[in-house]
Amino acid sequence: MTTRVAVVGAAGRMGSVTCEAVEQATDLDLVARVDSGDPLDAVLDAGADVAVEFTTPDSVRGNTEWLLQRGVHVVVGATGMSDDDLAELAARTGPANCLVAPNFAVGAVLLMQLASKAAAVLPDVEIIEAHHPGKADAPSGTARRTARLVGETRPYRPDPPGPAGEPSRGREIEGVPVHAVRLPGVVASQEVVFGAEGQTLSLRHDAIDRTAFMPGVLLAVRRIDGLSGLTVGLDPLLV
Repeated sequence: MTTRVAVVGAAGRMGSVTCEAVEQATDLDLVARVDSGDPLDAVLDAGADVAVEFTTPDSVRGNTEWLLQRGVHVVVGATGMSDDDLAELAARTGPANCLVAPNFAVGAVLLMQLASKAAAVLPDVEIIEAHHPGKADAPSGTARRTARLVGETRPYRPDPPGPAGEPSRGREIEGVPVHAVRLPGVVASQEVVFGAEGQTLSLRHDAIDRTAFMPGVLLAVRRIDGLSGLTVGLDPLLV
């Protein structure tokens, strides 16, 4: 059975690659491309089963709520969702499900899982993430989620080195300093560095092309009908 897919934010960096990936999949049918300024009604008019949301932090929550209220499953890759936003989306799921993923690259998901496990033993940790200059947020959603996962598993929160509040130490999330780099030529990169007496451990993932995210996006599109309510992260689909 073919799943009918709409892409919201279709003209953006991720949206355009997503459209190509959906068109190449024999079990998916790209029925609508919706860009900035286009009415979301186009998703309903096309009879989409699933919408993939790759817009901006300013529009992602409103778009997602609108689609869920009208019974369309939503796979969200746009960043900018707060915990309050996620709680509101969870309340609005009903017949339609929602999956919000900070990162769709399988390697990045594995990095987050490994970082969470390592933090239980090596609680001194910092995160360095790098993206292209056009990225709408800093730190990235991936770095924020990694810091939260680390914060959940490490046995204590070490005192940060250096003067309190010093900007060069990075923005603290769950007590983890996160450093954001924005440079031309970069797609997406994250390194999680752990330190202990006489040793360091570095975990790193690099996406060198946006096609790295497509297997995860298509997996979410294919599986979202079998989920329930709100799912955060791609992790449950990889087991």
